[in-house]
Amino acid sequence: MALKVRLIEYTPNPERVVASAAKLCYSAVGIDEILEGLNEKNVHEFLDRLMSYGHTSTIEHVSFTFAVEGVSRSLTHQLVRHRIASYSQQSQRYVKLNQFEYIIPPEIENDEQAKELFINSMEESQKAYDKIAEILKEKYIEQGMKKQNAQKKAIEDARYVFPNACETKILLTMNARSLMNFFEHRCCNRAQWEIRALADEMLKLVKKVAPVLFKKSGPKCLNENCPEGAMTCGNIINVRNKYSKMESEI
Repeated sequence: MALKVRLIEYTPNPERVVASAAKLCYSAVGIDEILEGLNEKNVHEFLDRLMSYGHTSTIEHVSFTFAVEGVSRSLTHQLVRHRIASYSQQSQRYVKLNQFEYIIPPEIENDEQAKELFINSMEESQKAYDKIAEILKEKYIEQGMKKQNAQKKAIEDARYVFPNACETKILLTMNARSLMNFFEHRCCNRAQWEIRALADEMLKLVKKVAPVLFKKSGPKCLNENCPEGAMTCGNIINVRNKYSKMESEI
């Protein structure tokens, strides 16, 4: 199943909101006068200066909500480590997966023998899930439990046979400051391939609605030397070219 990312909601006029918050910190006038003095040109100019100063507390006033499909449980285990965010994920307790979708890593997809073993493993997991769920459901019904409740309780335990590759869906909300931190870590070449692909798609979407705010967003090596030391990927020129091209295409 292919990765699908949508930006479904975000703070209206995010760059104007950030500029307003930042100007309030340094201005003797009230909010009405600040808002009246803001136009597209001076908002962009002010944000450029603001981001160069590293004054990032004001960007917490804007948030972005994404709907994500076609990702693995392996990815979402990494994603929720970014704790200054809100998440809602498809439940395996309440949703019975009659045929679960799964994510095949590219290196496995491109190797015939590895792919065959992988798919066989996924099919065996589904068979085990179905069998365990049926066994437990019948046991609970025999104990006097209603059928609907018996099935729910059965799949709570049957789901333990599912692999990390199991496809899931998640809704996530982050403020701009958390997003920038997320991009610094997850757009990096050393990030795991799946979450890096997700981060790139999220970055493209926020750049469309807040291009000045996220102009310098991406892996840390875009704006400074690689911080990974001996663990560097060694491809800083290619990385910078990649995100420069992304900027020009938006």
